[in-house]
Amino acid sequence: MKISRLTLFTFFLLIPLLSFQQELRCNVQINSQKIPGTNRQLFQTLQTAVYEFMNNTPWTNHIYGQDERIECNVTLTLNDQIGSDEFRGSLQVQARRPIFGTSYNTTMLNIVDNNLQFRYIEFDQLEFSETRHSNNLTSILAYYAYIILGIDYDSFSYLGGTEYFQKANNIVNNAQSGADGERGWKAYEGNRKNRYWLSENLQNPKYRPLREVNYKYHRLGLDRMSDKLVEGRSEIAELLTSIQKVFREKPDPYMYLLQVFFDAKSEELVNIFSESFPAEKTRVVNILNEVDNANASKYNRINSSDAMGR
Repeated sequence: MKISRLTLFTFFLLIPLLSFQQELRCNVQINSQKIPGTNRQLFQTLQTAVYEFMNNTPWTNHIYGQDERIECNVTLTLNDQIGSDEFRGSLQVQARRPIFGTSYNTTMLNIVDNNLQFRYIEFDQLEFSETRHSNNLTSILAYYAYIILGIDYDSFSYLGGTEYFQKANNIVNNAQSGADGERGWKAYEGNRKNRYWLSENLQNPKYRPLREVNYKYHRLGLDRMSDKLVEGRSEIAELLTSIQKVFREKPDPYMYLLQVFFDAKSEELVNIFSESFPAEKTRVVNILNEVDNANASKYNRINSSDAMGR
């Protein structure tokens, strides 16, 4: 069968789109130092499989240019080998977003999931279905891929990540009937600090102000600070009162989403306000010490001469 030159031309035109449609530029690391044995190749194979799963799965229907892909890191720390093909440990997920007019990338997510348990046989292909839970590892990875996308989209458009938070919640629902060792998917586990509760908080109307803060913090705050420093910083200071309101209303005793926000932003907030006006510094420190008292010593650096860590 002869192929026309027009068909070939069209095919080559589509190659860049096919190459760059994926959304994530995800670095993957496997830390298996605590696992004894000689088959270290297994973990290298696992690392490659996770890398290909995160970077080559089309998570949305959108086309991303090479420079538009979301920068993120996934680190699997394996603490125990339960059986010949079953492992237990933790997962750290980090994501970043560029700030307009600068070379700076802000941390969007920095979360540690201590409920990692999965089966993996060397050379198995990682496959994921949105309609059923068949593999705990791929369900966890897909869950965090959608969380990354949702938080990123929320930062560029008002509540823009809703679709992806719903997809993450669907994964939670599908995983409810998983094996007993597959922890992190149920409401009664982990002092309300697990995948279930992160998904619940992101869709709970009582936490909507935090999603609104995500948008305004980045679009009206950080993205403006390259040419309107004082105005952008003032916007972020004002947004802290919205966080304070959520904190005082206490939608639940643990407020996991609030912790997730400050795990990503606490150091950045110190840097933003370290060169602010005295009155603004005082106001900001008082709010931050109330809503995130665990990092009070860090926020008190805002008022010190070495607040930037110099």
